[in-house]
Amino acid sequence: MNENKDITTKYGLVTAVTMIIGICIGSGIFFKSDNVLVATGGNILLGVISFVLAAISIVFGCLTIGELATRTDKVGGLITYAESFINQKVACAMGWFQAFIYYPTISSVVAWIIGVYINILFNLQASLEFEIIVGYVFLVICFVYNILLPKFGAFIQNSTTLIKLLPLFALGILGMVFGDPISGLSNIDTNVLAGTGWISALGPIAYSFDGWIVSTSISHEVKDAKKNMPKALMLGPLIILGIYILYFVGVSCYIGPDTVMALGDAHVSLAAENLLGPTFSKLILIIIIISVMGTVNGLVIGYIRIPYSLSIRQGMFPFSKYLSKIDDRFQMPIHSALCCLIICTLWMIVHYLCTKYNLLFNSDISEGSVAISYLLYILLYVKVIKMYRSKEIKSKFKGMVCPVLAIVGSIIILSGGIQNKLFILYLVLSVLLFLYSLHYYEKNKKA
Repeated sequence: MNENKDITTKYGLVTAVTMIIGICIGSGIFFKSDNVLVATGGNILLGVISFVLAAISIVFGCLTIGELATRTDKVGGLITYAESFINQKVACAMGWFQAFIYYPTISSVVAWIIGVYINILFNLQASLEFEIIVGYVFLVICFVYNILLPKFGAFIQNSTTLIKLLPLFALGILGMVFGDPISGLSNIDTNVLAGTGWISALGPIAYSFDGWIVSTSISHEVKDAKKNMPKALMLGPLIILGIYILYFVGVSCYIGPDTVMALGDAHVSLAAENLLGPTFSKLILIIIIISVMGTVNGLVIGYIRIPYSLSIRQGMFPFSKYLSKIDDRFQMPIHSALCCLIICTLWMIVHYLCTKYNLLFNSDISEGSVAISYLLYILLYVKVIKMYRSKEIKSKFKGMVCPVLAIVGSIIILSGGIQNKLFILYLVLSVLLFLYSLHYYEKNKKA
């Protein structure tokens, strides 16, 4: 073992782009489409509008963060941006949030979805416990091969991203061709449009879009990061928005929004079977499972570096002596990865309890953390505006327009998250974590 040794660059532009696309396009669009329609009262056009509004946050958020990415390639991604352009206290608080809430909640929920779709694929009628166990087993396997074979993890990310696009394009295009998109998009309930309940659709959509920030955690391992990371952060979101709208409209117009809402996650199987037959329906489900596995893989790639990134900074994280070590054989922070697995295990238990007893209606444990993360991003967006005003950033579009629209997008996402009845508990938990992280930092920064 070697402490604080630089990790060699091992990822290229393609891997950075596929991390963004591969993490965002995974389970979310497949198992959140019904949640979006429930929130919009089955209104497809309003769902599309919600997708576009939510996209503001990711498109302009990526462009804004890209400005910071051009100026540093240090270890830590979001943590580095906060440390370099705001201060170490903010970096510490953001890092703790990512380590203890953001990454583990999303990773646990997405891993569980693997169990859900395996249940649907084989028509097992299995219990929630079965789905949780299947998801957790894959999560453990994912941690193992990303520790021992990091290049294999990159291969999985690249290949699963290409594979997962197949069902989205197939179902989206065929749904548009054999469905009735004109009728579906023109069927507008003015009562729903006039109300505010549809804003809650932004919660599940934010989940579907989220994950782009994860790619920044490997920025120090990306070749020519100051050029390639901004490119990845620009290309990824635009591709995602187009694919999402194609799939959402195609499937909703083909089998009908009422059917999508009634079947929930199983609507994908019905649409595939009606369009392509039972054999191809099974194939589509297999591809979706591979897609979700790719999302978990991308999350794990990003997550295992977070405790390490905090630990190499003085006074920011407990057990830094161990978590900052890099294994010479694998060029990976193994202790940091094991720490992440333990935290994921605890959150998987929480997710099981919340799902078992329906504590989060039409939601899950990850949506609150996604909404709060966008609140934190605003701090970085404001910093970019200040850099423009101080003439450090010359372009008005990059230094003013992009961050302002990114802030608007974050507020839109946050407004959707607030609709969650337990959002206040998430907020309280996050605030307590922030306060404790700052206390820990103040106590240990000079130790």
